[in-house]
Amino acid sequence: MTTERTPDWVPASGLQLRLTGVHFDAIRVRGVRGEAVLHHLATLTEGDPGPVIREVSGGRWNYFLLAPGTSKDFDWPPGATCLGPAARDQYVGVPRRTAIPFP
Repeated sequence: MTTERTPDWVPASGLQLRLTGVHFDAIRVRGVRGEAVLHHLATLTEGDPGPVIREVSGGRWNYFLLAPGTSKDFDWPPGATCLGPAARDQYVGVPRRTAIPFP
């Protein structure tokens, strides 16, 4: 039997802002380019690209969540923004559990 574990920083309902670099780093990629990155990662990982927060309106940003302090360890496409430990605070809106798959 498998059990799903939801990290404590994922809200039970609604949306909460979380400081990047503490619970996770995030890579932000906009619109069609972000969707292409998601598709590419899903292909490379046999359908499990890890937790991704997707905006459905506005800029249609995609936020790829990574372990804290690891966002700069990978090559990302032009236009991607690394959100992690920084000189100024950076936040990502994290929706309730149903929107983020965790192993």
